[in-house]
Amino acid sequence: MLESGVASAEDIDKALKLGLNHPMGPFEMVDLVGLDVRLSILKYLHQTLGETYRPSNLLAQYVKAGRLGRKSGKGVYVYDEEGNRIG
Repeated sequence: MLESGVASAEDIDKALKLGLNHPMGPFEMVDLVGLDVRLSILKYLHQTLGETYRPSNLLAQYVKAGRLGRKSGKGVYVYDEEGNRIG
């Protein structure tokens, strides 16, 4: 949905938190874990379990650009030096 422009990361996170009562949205979670970690996991799952787990092009682009999440200060969102989301 994010890659195709249907909704923003903020809207998707908000929908999952409000609609499914999740404590954290999927993009907040991937920034916490690390986009590089998530990409590595998806590559392995894709190799072993098939097309369902093919990583998105957007995720690969973010990792290639050094957008690794909170640890790098930029992932899906942007973070300050203390790891607080600023954008």
